[in-house]
Amino acid sequence: GGCQLQAMSYEEQLKFKERKVMNNLIRIGKFDEDEIHMLPIMGMEEPWRYRNKAQFPFGKDKDGNVIAGFYAGRTHAIVEAEDCLLGVEENREILDIVKRFMKEMKIEPYDELSHKGLVRHVLIRKGFKTDEIMVCLVINGNKLPGKERLVEMLTGVDGVKGMTSISYSVNQEKTNVIMGKEIVNLYGPGYITDYIGNVKYQISPLSFYQVNPVQTERLYGTALEYAGLTGNEIVWDLYCGIGTISLFLAQKAKKVYGVEIVPQAIEDARRNAEINGIHNAEFFVGKAEEVLPEQFEKNHVQADVIVVDPPRKGCDVVCLDTILKMRPERVVYVSCDSATLARDLRYLADGGYVMGRGRCCDMFPGTVHTESIVLLQKSVK
Repeated sequence: GGCQLQAMSYEEQLKFKERKVMNNLIRIGKFDEDEIHMLPIMGMEEPWRYRNKAQFPFGKDKDGNVIAGFYAGRTHAIVEAEDCLLGVEENREILDIVKRFMKEMKIEPYDELSHKGLVRHVLIRKGFKTDEIMVCLVINGNKLPGKERLVEMLTGVDGVKGMTSISYSVNQEKTNVIMGKEIVNLYGPGYITDYIGNVKYQISPLSFYQVNPVQTERLYGTALEYAGLTGNEIVWDLYCGIGTISLFLAQKAKKVYGVEIVPQAIEDARRNAEINGIHNAEFFVGKAEEVLPEQFEKNHVQADVIVVDPPRKGCDVVCLDTILKMRPERVVYVSCDSATLARDLRYLADGGYVMGRGRCCDMFPGTVHTESIVLLQKSVK
């Protein structure tokens, strides 16, 4: 169910994505074609093996063998797939070791219908610049039998090169959410590290981190360029995650404020600022639509530039209204859904902003998804 466009040549995939974004801006955003200044899409030189993260569900085939793979479209039936060509080559090796471990220890995979069995998913992450690898088993229980043996198999002579962090996540809920909240560390520091540009990030099993680091660097570089920072600006980064864009911007801004609803992500953001010796970034836990108005109205915090990178549902109206009240010189909108992007840009344009340059960045070759980035400037009227 994942790679809807793999039958298309890569060149055609890129054209398809540009058209999709353009059509949404015209149809949903009600922009005229001459108002839209989209630069050519940033495609990948090598559109394979780009994902630094994979989550494989475990189950059984009809003969009772343990399998790992991906869910068939709109179902929870597992299609066995040892090696997805979007993922790193180590995935296959790790899945093979986990299956051998389960066989040796007589551990059953999870069965959704009966809510029995132990291993639900295996999360694998790799730092592209550091070659560090993380493995986290998601289990339907509090204990992992033979955990020392798993560590030995993954790190030993026949193990996986670069193995840095091994853990398990406790998830005993009847839910579609993959990761549990409790992480038990078995080996290593509990995280891996990676770089975007020259900024270093610590990534734990629960951290949100962009899955395509090569394109992320290009996307954030574009965000930085559109923000037009000279070193004197106060910047707000809304929906900031683990501070990936915030720390990028902090290198050239006077002060950056990041806002994110997930407390764990803000802990990561603060730690990442510390690791990089960045002292001009401050982070708030909360909803962007609550934190921003409060800081603006109560504490009179201003903004020269506001960067938003919301989830697919786009920005909350209260958040957009506060942006319009704060009247920053520039708004940089990073979007993973061009329909909500078009809707929100129209709202900001009606509130006195003019659409400047924009660009798509192909973060997900083979799929229908694309990231877009658009600059809005305060109208001089």
